[in-house]
Amino acid sequence: MKSTVLAFLVSAISFLAFSQLKVKGEKDKQFVAQELDRKFSKSCTIAKQIWSWAEMGYLEQKSSALHQETLKSAGFSIQTGVADIPTAFVATYGSGKPVIGILAEFDALPGLSQDSVPYKKPIREGAPGHGCGHNLFGTASVTAAIAIKDWLVKNNRSGTIKVFGTPAEEGGGGKTYMVKAGLFNGIDAVLHWHPGNSNQANPESCLANISGRFRFHGVAAHAAANPDAGKSALDAVESMDYMVNLMREHVPQESRIHYVITKGGLTSNVVPDFAEVEYTVRHPDVTMTKKIWARVVKCADAAAMGTETTMDYELESGLYNLLPNETLSKIMHDNLTMVGGVKYTPAEIEFAQTLQTSFTGKKPDVRDAATVEPYRTGVFFPASTDVGNISWVVPTVGLSTATWVPGTPAHSWQSTSTGAMGIGLKAMLNASKTIAMTGVDLFNNPTAIDAAKTELNNRRGGDFKYESLVGDRKPPLDYRKDQVK
Repeated sequence: MKSTVLAFLVSAISFLAFSQLKVKGEKDKQFVAQELDRKFSKSCTIAKQIWSWAEMGYLEQKSSALHQETLKSAGFSIQTGVADIPTAFVATYGSGKPVIGILAEFDALPGLSQDSVPYKKPIREGAPGHGCGHNLFGTASVTAAIAIKDWLVKNNRSGTIKVFGTPAEEGGGGKTYMVKAGLFNGIDAVLHWHPGNSNQANPESCLANISGRFRFHGVAAHAAANPDAGKSALDAVESMDYMVNLMREHVPQESRIHYVITKGGLTSNVVPDFAEVEYTVRHPDVTMTKKIWARVVKCADAAAMGTETTMDYELESGLYNLLPNETLSKIMHDNLTMVGGVKYTPAEIEFAQTLQTSFTGKKPDVRDAATVEPYRTGVFFPASTDVGNISWVVPTVGLSTATWVPGTPAHSWQSTSTGAMGIGLKAMLNASKTIAMTGVDLFNNPTAIDAAKTELNNRRGGDFKYESLVGDRKPPLDYRKDQVK
């Protein structure tokens, strides 16, 4: 009888302790959410400012400086110019374990300048624009980190929060070089998000990616008077392209190979002595991506041999596929569900419906922005991101919120249009709250971090050793300079 009573008392005490922890966790989340609501106006000002600057990869001097100043004013220490990238930074607050990292992007895309109207209207023709919403991305991440910091201070808690200012996600692979520099060593978990046309926090993967430029050098000659004296670099490019196109039949069907001739000569009556082609290879598995890239290089070697030109190539980017982490995704999904989706005002509904008339594809109900997708596994996103590199060295989790009207494609004038208005800004707030609440959960429950690390090790294999796909090259800091308008 005594043992039965004792067992009942232990069970009751354990249940009471669990209930108290749950109530405390909810209050902690309520605190960070209220902090973000209170500072929302300031967050909007920052996001709108960066949207108007629209600085492209590795050129984001003003955008990076604004985020750094915001964090510094909140008590973070700043390490800038990391990984040989002038606009990259790491902002740190606190000490001890756990160490939670939050990613912040802020680069724009070329040619996507657009006003906040539901029809195409560039602010400046041909100028850059935030067609992937990174003005919202960086701002939400920075403000979430500050909310977590305020919570740590209020509760006199130990632990460390780090914000990684990560430039040039759009083709420049900024995180590739930050991982290679060891900046994520010692980080226990990484949180991130991305603008989108729906609200979800599913564990997803994507395509690994290797890209680079192949440059062929020949001999110039008059194309009519003495073409026999020339060695055409353009012939070499076209020979390479032909061989790669034949190769498409003999690679796994999930593969993607894209190319563009960036330089093909200056005039038709001169045999080109220089030509350049840019290639990108993608596959869901990073190992297969490397194998296909090696075959593309062989095609380039063969093209140079057959045209008696010389060839050199430069790796520009090497991105791993995202490694999902269900342990962290379940936590983030629960928090996103608690936060909810984006509720449109009548004016925003009218804006969204007008914008959808410009779509050629599916036009979902604009009110879908208010819903959160059910949790599901096995999600695959058919694109690439340098977050993938981080996900192979640290447990990483992300979400998406409906900063765009449902059905909006990324990298479009339509996605740019909502980046500085209520639709995008409210979704930014939701992302910031979800990240902050997930961070609080991880500080309160370090066993979740241990489980996430175990899952990471199981997914990548015990003998895994991270290898940079770009070798020892430096960041391509000039890759967008010729696109500045």
